[in-house]
Amino acid sequence: MYTICFVEDEVDLSNLIRTYLERSGYEVVSFTKGKDAIDYIGGKADLWILDIMLGDDVNGYDVIKAIREKDANVPVIFTSARDQDLDKILGLELGSDDYITKPYSSKELVLRVNKIIKRVYKDIQPQLISYDTYTIDTDKRVVIDNKQKEIKLTTLEFDLLLLFLQNKNKCFSREEILDVVWGKDYFGSDRVVDDLVRRLRKKMPKLNVNAVYGYGYRLS
Repeated sequence: MYTICFVEDEVDLSNLIRTYLERSGYEVVSFTKGKDAIDYIGGKADLWILDIMLGDDVNGYDVIKAIREKDANVPVIFTSARDQDLDKILGLELGSDDYITKPYSSKELVLRVNKIIKRVYKDIQPQLISYDTYTIDTDKRVVIDNKQKEIKLTTLEFDLLLLFLQNKNKCFSREEILDVVWGKDYFGSDRVVDDLVRRLRKKMPKLNVNAVYGYGYRLS
């Protein structure tokens, strides 16, 4: 499991992004103070997400400088409420891999994390999950059945499958599934969840997804 270190002084945002990252299969170590993040450097970290403007005397630039003194290769994503070219340029010069401007979509940030993790750690053994007769490669986002035949899933279908597989026996409400799979920015009926579950069941009939009446779904 990859570890994401997330430095963000807005507690509500920090908790929200932490939830999204954990549901996507990451271990998350979060910090609200730059000093605490610097003290942690040297601990397990496969990617850092740094807010530039922090509430204490240590900002995101200070943190990345300290990171680069010990590790020149670990990927870093900068976040900032300011959309300034100078900030982006300075971040890149200090060794950041990406830059995202607030307010940002939680799902967009997770997608950027996925993309960087896949690029940086592409030579590492694939992350495989077995369920009944299915083998799921979470890096390549591929599902293979026991006849070595690929089951083609859409992006939303695979995201839902991954949510269930990484949280077996946990019940998710339709609203929670909407937030994780479609993102907080989605506006519409929660009945799209039922349709997505139906399609996933049809493609993977041995997937034991149970409906919880009046609430949502659970994989057992």
